[in-house]
Amino acid sequence: MFGALLGLVVASAAVPGSAHAGHSHVRAAAAACPGTDSDFNGGGLSDLVVADPEASVDGVERAGLVRVVYGGGKGTVELSQALPGDNAVPERGDQFGFSWAVYDADGDACSDLVVGVPYEDVAVDGVNQLDAGAVFVYHGSPSGLGQGAPIDNWTQHALNRGALTEAHDLFGYSLAAGRTVSGQPWLAIGVPGEALTSGNALRPEAGAVEYVQGSTVCGFHQDSPNVPGVVEAHDRMGTSLAGTDRFLAVGSPGEAIGPEAFAGMVTVFGHTLQNGCPTPLAGLDQAGVGDGLPGVAEAGDQLGASVSMAPYRPADQNHTSDALLAIGAPGEAIGDVASAGLVHVLRVQPSGSVATVTTIDASLAGVEGQATTGDFFGQRVTIANTDTSVVTGTATVRLAVGIPGRDVAEAKDAGVVQVFRPLDASVGTSDKVLFRQPSGGLLPGVATARDYLGVSLRSDGTDLHVGVPYSKEPATAKGALYSVSWAAVDSGSGAATVYRPGAGGLPDAGVSFGVVG
Repeated sequence: MFGALLGLVVASAAVPGSAHAGHSHVRAAAAACPGTDSDFNGGGLSDLVVADPEASVDGVERAGLVRVVYGGGKGTVELSQALPGDNAVPERGDQFGFSWAVYDADGDACSDLVVGVPYEDVAVDGVNQLDAGAVFVYHGSPSGLGQGAPIDNWTQHALNRGALTEAHDLFGYSLAAGRTVSGQPWLAIGVPGEALTSGNALRPEAGAVEYVQGSTVCGFHQDSPNVPGVVEAHDRMGTSLAGTDRFLAVGSPGEAIGPEAFAGMVTVFGHTLQNGCPTPLAGLDQAGVGDGLPGVAEAGDQLGASVSMAPYRPADQNHTSDALLAIGAPGEAIGDVASAGLVHVLRVQPSGSVATVTTIDASLAGVEGQATTGDFFGQRVTIANTDTSVVTGTATVRLAVGIPGRDVAEAKDAGVVQVFRPLDASVGTSDKVLFRQPSGGLLPGVATARDYLGVSLRSDGTDLHVGVPYSKEPATAKGALYSVSWAAVDSGSGAATVYRPGAGGLPDAGVSFGVVG
């Protein structure tokens, strides 16, 4: 149960879709770290974050925890609600670490870690609001995570006084964070279970997003000014989030397009604030080419179940003015093959103009594999620009697609990850399929039935991270994470670094180790 909240002051009330200032998320601070991305302890190296949201903590099942491996062999740290500074206690089913994001919240050049706990129960006026959700911010420092500034503990109402903390909101289900092109820290928090009133009727699971930029907080949804769409039951806006220094993408995989339930939609925003809220730029669905995406909106497509963004530098610019947006639609039928899945890749321009770069599924000529029922191609996507200092082209952009339902030999639903160069004229020319194999592959191990490899992916400009939190392989039965360089993926040689409980200084305990996104 959530205790008193720390580190937050709200000066004025807000209504949904409006903004207010005054929370203490941004603190004036001198630089204490070198400023390396994902460097929580000032070591000058990127640190690795791995969550285990179903881990037991102090004997409490599925309370969840997060482990951080400091770069340069400087040890590990474990975060959970059992820490004294959290002002909370682990509870059954909280799933601390279900989502996480990294950014410099307080301007001290040390990276800070945001952890989502969407199934946290919160007491409001003495009534327990089940699965209302919570978010924690652990501030980095030269002494390590959580050793400097107080830990920020937020419920939805504590962050935004115009919002209510209610049962089944799932505040913190998804997270995205970074810095805007002007240097302001920003954080987006998905609230896909949010029930909203529209048209004099309560719409359960309509969904919303809480957005923080600097000291401004804005809650928005599909009935907010200029936001595409209409609040409807089960839209689940905020299920997925991704962003760059210029743009934010929000997935609503439950969006109904006409009579087609759970067809899905993605909304793109710019970080430039209008009345304190991000600027809506485009609403994307498969209702027709005029909406930015080819294809047909069908029930169960779940477009927007996953999204990922990467910066894009056009040939006529000396900076990354644009972005590439990857959108997964894992429930998409390919022909008459149900839930085979597909992925769209789009280019977003500052004007809000959106153009399709490519649409990928397993039926395309040259693409390795074939569309199979229940593959769920696109359940997770991650797109990366490996060199933002040059004009973006096929040599610098990589897309990894999770296919957790793909069989590997006789191992049903073992799962694979397929890597593409999405700017290639033919995306099947150089695609590569990654799966666990005892020898000769990048991911050492044994593909085992119901591993669901591909449900957890994250990347940066250097590395691809593949989590297997549901591993059934005996050697990694508590979960595993594979980190492999894009260079190794391109060459097909070498092997990933494997992280698992009980090895490399990590405690030998866990249930679903390997959640990275």
